[in-house]
Amino acid sequence: MTQIQKTKLSNVKKIIMVVSGKGGVGKSTVAAGLALSLARDGHSVGLLDADIFGPSIPTLFNLNDSGRPESVEKNGKTMLVPFNRFGIKLMSIGFFFEQSQPVVWRGPMVTNVLKQLLNDTDWEELDYLIVDTPPGTGDIHITLMQEFVIAGAVVVTTPQKMAHDDVQRAIGMLQDDKIGLPIIGVIENMSWFSPTIHPDEKYFLFGKGGAEFLSKTFDIPLLAQIPMNETIAESCDKGKLQDIFADANIEKAFTTLTEKIVSQPRIFKYIK
Repeated sequence: MTQIQKTKLSNVKKIIMVVSGKGGVGKSTVAAGLALSLARDGHSVGLLDADIFGPSIPTLFNLNDSGRPESVEKNGKTMLVPFNRFGIKLMSIGFFFEQSQPVVWRGPMVTNVLKQLLNDTDWEELDYLIVDTPPGTGDIHITLMQEFVIAGAVVVTTPQKMAHDDVQRAIGMLQDDKIGLPIIGVIENMSWFSPTIHPDEKYFLFGKGGAEFLSKTFDIPLLAQIPMNETIAESCDKGKLQDIFADANIEKAFTTLTEKIVSQPRIFKYIK
């Protein structure tokens, strides 16, 4: 069998995939929050929305009416210029379609577009490129793991058991002998609810202990538990992602997440 030669983006130091086994766990919000937290910490960061059928990045960064990205000629090649918000370079298939327009493509087309977005975006120099992947274990994940040099992946879950069952499948994919890659750790989103005016109170709406169970079962680090409040959904829907950091508990969770990822040796040993 001929081994596929993986592409290493020469101007990107580390690519990190954000994955989940199921939808509805807040994976895109976590990916965007991670990118923003890294940028606030002084790192050069890009964020690729690889959820071709359900892109969320345009909404999270208030770019639904931004139009298509511009293009430039570089070394005889036409390159897409990513949008820049809060110091983050952003690229999404959502920038090329109307918000309500469905993407009706088969697998090969999706794979080709994904590779184009990665290879033909003028990322310039990045410390981290965060890739927000779709739920599940499909073509996009396989293409990324087989054809690109990925530093590692973080797995997003919520506390309830139904999420754990699906997340275990995603972990199994990442630990596959042929296409697997280092799992940096697990992130538990929506760990508890704390009202803004009573930040010390915790209400475990979806149960608790789930991420700790996954961490112990698969021997992977628990990177962070991210709480929620009554304003986080509205902030994200209005494209005011930065407002979530006004909550001290949420800011602390993302700061902890960033510190652990930056200091995580698993994402260095894979890079040649």
